[in-house]
Amino acid sequence: MDQERFLVGGGARLNGQVRVSGAKNSVLKLMGAALLAEGTTVLRNCPDIDDVPLMRNVLEGLGCTVEHSGDTVAITVPGDLSPRADFDAVRQFRASVCVLGPLTARCRRAVVALPGGDAIGSRPLDMHQLGLEKLGASTRIEHGCLVAEAGRLRGARIKLDFPSVGATENILTAAVLAEGVTTLDNAAREPEIVDLCEMLVSMGARIDGAGTNTITVDGVERLHPAEHEVVGDRIVAGTWAYAAAMTGGDVTVGGIDPIHLHLPLEKLRVAGAQVESYPAGFRVRGVGRLRAVNYQTLPFPGFPTDLQPMAIALAAVSEGASILTENVFESRFRFVDEMIRLGAEATIDGHHVMIRGKERLSSAPVWASDIRAGAGLVLAGLCAEPGGVTEVHDVFHIDRGYPDFVATLSALGADIRREGAGRHHR
Repeated sequence: MDQERFLVGGGARLNGQVRVSGAKNSVLKLMGAALLAEGTTVLRNCPDIDDVPLMRNVLEGLGCTVEHSGDTVAITVPGDLSPRADFDAVRQFRASVCVLGPLTARCRRAVVALPGGDAIGSRPLDMHQLGLEKLGASTRIEHGCLVAEAGRLRGARIKLDFPSVGATENILTAAVLAEGVTTLDNAAREPEIVDLCEMLVSMGARIDGAGTNTITVDGVERLHPAEHEVVGDRIVAGTWAYAAAMTGGDVTVGGIDPIHLHLPLEKLRVAGAQVESYPAGFRVRGVGRLRAVNYQTLPFPGFPTDLQPMAIALAAVSEGASILTENVFESRFRFVDEMIRLGAEATIDGHHVMIRGKERLSSAPVWASDIRAGAGLVLAGLCAEPGGVTEVHDVFHIDRGYPDFVATLSALGADIRREGAGRHHR
């Protein structure tokens, strides 16, 4: 078990500049999409996070050769792919299910272990299965694996009950090699979906409507490898934005289109922070104690569920009372129990949490239950009393989503260090 922890000193103001790298929520799906074309696909601006080598293990188990150097990942896909995704590799993280669509399209068969990942509630694969079945595949759960088989894939009209990012991705990556036209209604609109579509188009796919709720795919016989730069990570960028506002700091974030964070940045403006947007970044200045604002998480372009812990942490030190409504994942409020350890005044009622802000939190040992909860607890620890030290445990979660987390915060002036007997961290 990983025994590492972060020790976070309270009272620091964050100041400086930071540049975000490629999005975790995009790079893993792009790596999976590389399976659609024989040959070498090259991805640039890849983040240095633990999930990238995990995905490399999945692809190598399918027969690919993966070279990872700096921020570049080169994936060489053989003509003869294995359709079976290795159980040990897949069960470690949720995003591994993104190989389902490409394997079904390329091999006409996919056997993918039911994935693991963050403890933020159930994320069933019903819509993934429904989409593949509409395209002509049969699917079943067998021995802990999702099995999809198709003699032939044909275009279809598919409507999702909910704009699921994962289901949208798997349906798209199967439909690009299906015969005829596929229309996907109520599709996810996230920037990471647009990024995937742009890469697929560069590989020879015919896709219209990326970024809208109706995506049309005109299937082709084969795709070719491509080079692609991963879109900037809006969740990491949003984390630094909220950290700047909470600590009364002044942070400029580059490597991100601020339109991808329109609503989270607007919430900071309403709370009283100063926000300036640039073509490829933004600046956030926290001015005095911020005012409480309400949030509700929704699919893009709504407020991202992945920034919910940062919003709660900000609310905990704002003036007044905030209500946050979680509409995406049912177990994400586990984070609130840890915030209460830090002195936050919070009450959970179903999928709502009410937070009454206070000037300072208090240091305490806390445990991260997922990537974003871990980051939110660190931000809260920065807002504890000066001289206090918050211990954040289970930091392997944070390593899965944030490149150079400790080094970045330290460079911005945070009092944070990694300690413990866990594995050596890159």
